Amino acid sequence: MSPPVRLGLTGGIGSGKSTVAHMLLGLGAGLVDADAISRQLTAAGGLAMPAITAAFGPDFVDASGALERDRVRQLVHSEPAARLRLEAIIHPLVGLEGQRQAALLAEQARPCIVFDIPLLVESAHWRQNLDHVLVIDCTGEVQISRVMARNQLSRLQVQSIIASQASRSSRLAAADSVIFNVDLSLEDLAAQLQKISARFGLSSG
Repeated sequence: MSPPVRLGLTGGIGSGKSTVAHMLLGLGAGLVDADAISRQLTAAGGLAMPAITAAFGPDFVDASGALERDRVRQLVHSEPAARLRLEAIIHPLVGLEGQRQAALLAEQARPCIVFDIPLLVESAHWRQNLDHVLVIDCTGEVQISRVMARNQLSRLQVQSIIASQASRSSRLAAADSVIFNVDLSLEDLAAQLQKISARFGLSSG
């Protein structure tokens, strides 16, 4: 039995990456969702919380014992060093849990394991462990309009989030395949994905 294709999936906020991840599941892939793992680690009782509390103090923990996300978001946007400290706690734990989930999916004989990783381009660890990188791309203006509508954020808030992520050019430079997700219906997006699915060991039939 051939080992599964390890597909890295990434894209900026509002690109449609999560939609594509679910489409890949429908084609038979397994999914390792780095964001979901991170949320699990920083929920009440999460493995990252003792180290986060020690590093940042109790003001960054809510009444349930979970990460106080809004306060942490404000801190890391204003202090780059705080972002690095937080990532040094969370990222290794995300990597370990991602490896554990991938091993379980491989045992299920999935032809492809999708690693949905927002910070793939920023992380050398992830890139060297992948067979193929698929980038879901769109223009910055489309990102802003989608996220403003979806999350009820201001333009400046969305621009700040985009600025904290890898640049569009950096993502495209890391890509083996690209889907340009602007003015595509869900049906069009699915059709584009099906055209390239064989590269990932998947069949659209």
